[in-house]
Order: sequence, then structure tokens, then C-alpha cells
Amino acid sequence: MTAGSRPPARATNAGAGSTGARERILDAAVRLFAESGFDATPTSRIAEHAGVPKGLIHYYFRRKEDLLVALVERLPEQSVPCEEVVVRDDLAASLRGLVAELDRRLQLSPVLTHLLWREAETHEVIRGALRRRFQLVVDQIRRVIEAVLPYDRSGDIDTAALLLARVVDHGHSTARPPEARSPLDGEIGLIARALDPRPRRHPRPG
Repeated sequence: MTAGSRPPARATNAGAGSTGARERILDAAVRLFAESGFDATPTSRIAEHAGVPKGLIHYYFRRKEDLLVALVERLPEQSVPCEEVVVRDDLAASLRGLVAELDRRLQLSPVLTHLLWREAETHEVIRGALRRRFQLVVDQIRRVIEAVLPYDRSGDIDTAALLLARVVDHGHSTARPPEARSPLDGEIGLIARALDPRPRRHPRPG
């Protein structure tokens, strides 16, 4: 055990129906995978830190990789309702609102976010799950654009949504806080002007 490790919870006789046993296993897995890496962490150590019998881990998670899948499911919900971010007739502001909300949600679990993007380099099960989450971001960007634009530009919208999603995903994969990343105002402004060249109306000073 390293100096910064939490002491393991006392082992219990918890059975398969124990309240919270599965969550304790996942809590321990996050701490230990972040500390030592997935491959270097045996399930026996996870059981020790979770305070459960080793067999209970295999009851909930048939394969060790299933722990990673369950951790992906712990990432914050990505579905942002359009009405929460769309600013009428202002595509750039709408996209900035969406990106800011996605950033805010991922910052609710920075250790888990960093861990999963790191493990994705060597585990296909994580890459597949993150690809599905990436596609959700693409779809949300597309919906926001379609909600603002007054006309159909299907092909351009698909391309723009994919490009912006890749930029957002790169920022998330580095696991740096939003304030430490390069702002996306330039990229968002470029996409907004390309898709919606209508001049912005600015209120006259009183």
C-alpha cells in the first residue's frame, strides 16, 4: 500500500444482496485503477479495499473488464436538453452554452474521467464505450445547430457537428479543467459564421 492509499475497509460477510456492495466495489476500483492502473490491480486488492469477499466481485462482474464498462456508466449524463442552451438566432452562443454544460458535467468526476480516457489506450471495451458517448455529443451538437438555423443545411451541419465534437472530445481526453484548456471561442465562431452568415443584431446603446 502506498502512503497515499486509503486503508482497506474491514472485510465483511456481505452476500450478493448486500446494500451498496456493488458501489463499494466500484469506488475501490476507481481509487486503485487511478493509483496503479487497471492491469496492475488484482481483483483481490479491490475486494480488500471494498471490504467484500473476492467472490462477490465475480458475482457482480463476470470479467475484470466488466468493471471498466460499469465505470463508464458512472460518467455523468451527457444528454443536455436543447432548450437549456439554445439562444434564439445566435448559433455561436448556443454552441458555447452546450460545450460549457458538457464540460461542467464531466468536471463532476475528474478522476474517473482521466482514468477512463487513459485506459482507453489499451482496452477496446473502453474505446467502444467512449465512441458511443462521442456519437452522443455529435448528435447533440447537430440538434442545437438545427434548432437555431432557419434553413436546412444537412451536409454542412453533419460536418460541423463532427468537427466540433472532435475538438470537445480532445479537451475531455486530456482531463484538464476547462479553465486550463484553450478556449473554443475561435472554433465555435468559425463554425457559426460558416453555417449562419446572417449578420448579428446588436442592441443599440441607450
